[in-house]
Amino acid sequence: MTATLDVTACVIGAGPVGATLAATLAAAGLTTAVVDRAPLPPMELPEFDGRAYAIALTSQRLLAAAGIWDRLPEMPQAIRRIRVADGRPGAPPSRLKLDFDAAEIAHGEAFGWMVEARALRVALNARLPALPNLHAFAPATAEVTRHADGAEIRLAAGPLIRARLVVGAEGRESPLRAQAGIPVTRWDYGQVGMVGAFAHARPHEGTALEMFLPNGPFAQLPLAGPGGFGTAELPHASAYVWSERTALARRFLALDDARFGRELARRLGDHLGAIRPIGRRWSYPLSALWAERFTDTRMALVGDAAHGIHPIAGQGLNLGFRDVAALAECVIEAEAAGEDPGAPAVLARYQARARPDAMLMLGATHALERLFGTDFAPVRLARRLGIAAVDRIPALKRAFAERAMGMKPGQAGLLGGQGLLPR
Repeated sequence: MTATLDVTACVIGAGPVGATLAATLAAAGLTTAVVDRAPLPPMELPEFDGRAYAIALTSQRLLAAAGIWDRLPEMPQAIRRIRVADGRPGAPPSRLKLDFDAAEIAHGEAFGWMVEARALRVALNARLPALPNLHAFAPATAEVTRHADGAEIRLAAGPLIRARLVVGAEGRESPLRAQAGIPVTRWDYGQVGMVGAFAHARPHEGTALEMFLPNGPFAQLPLAGPGGFGTAELPHASAYVWSERTALARRFLALDDARFGRELARRLGDHLGAIRPIGRRWSYPLSALWAERFTDTRMALVGDAAHGIHPIAGQGLNLGFRDVAALAECVIEAEAAGEDPGAPAVLARYQARARPDAMLMLGATHALERLFGTDFAPVRLARRLGIAAVDRIPALKRAFAERAMGMKPGQAGLLGGQGLLPR
């Protein structure tokens, strides 16, 4: 006979967003399942692979509430300064720049933290088994059936899971979204995002750099250290997120490390001294995605299953974590009030919380890409003057910084640092 497991919610997809949602719900005392078709990545990876996440302040608060942050194997690197400038490869950046300093703007809080992808996976893998009411199935293939009274998730090998809510966290090609017939709109930016890391000679001082270049933005993001990244001459390390026109990106990705490093240096400048690429290079085509709605019968979408944005502001994963906070709060509140957490009214509250925030971020990143993705001289001059103007208006500067941190007026709940709501 097939065993049956009854849960409040079943999350399909155990990536950073899905696993964090499952951990958050389980930490609040709700019986939860998480299913992924792939095995969970190993807790210990042999070496740094070049990937890292920029975790905003509000996302850090969510991870802390879920019991994940304290399980990171190493202290992440705080981002305490951000420099924004306009430029061209091989030329000094414009002197009309925008500097953010957390000591002046963020009341002593860091803007965010750089966390290695492998470190976050270690923390997630350590947290999931520690939650007695969380059931993880990976690798497992799930067949989902939804109806007005609940959802059934049949695993190829495992129990029949009966859930009051099923959550699609399977990424941009979400099978659950497709099953629900939810239309999506897509935009192709004609760019490739290249992600990796490099060792460098001079310390980064916790400073991130965002350079707006004609073919796409280039970001340098500080990693923890020194040590373990390079030679004694190159003891420090930073991550890069480099957007480039597709044809050029393919040429750069085919270069050896020495020539690829020279192209990095042309965009970075010389403020970090000598550099050398380390770890793997990762690349993916850049596009935006927008689901027409985030919910369906007994189902909610989170993260890339609901939306995908350009990495120009480094907010993709953080936007997914904001979905997690919104959905978790709605489900926990419903359970505490004796409501059905998968009922249409609860799902409508989730969509009302999450969708406007996601739409605003999608629109902002799309507009930034359009504005900064041109080398037309009058536009270039106007944006440089605009950058300099923001740098001289403290209130506007603070508003931009708080948005990057995920903050908004009256921020409360999981993103406001209030922890899990009592049941």
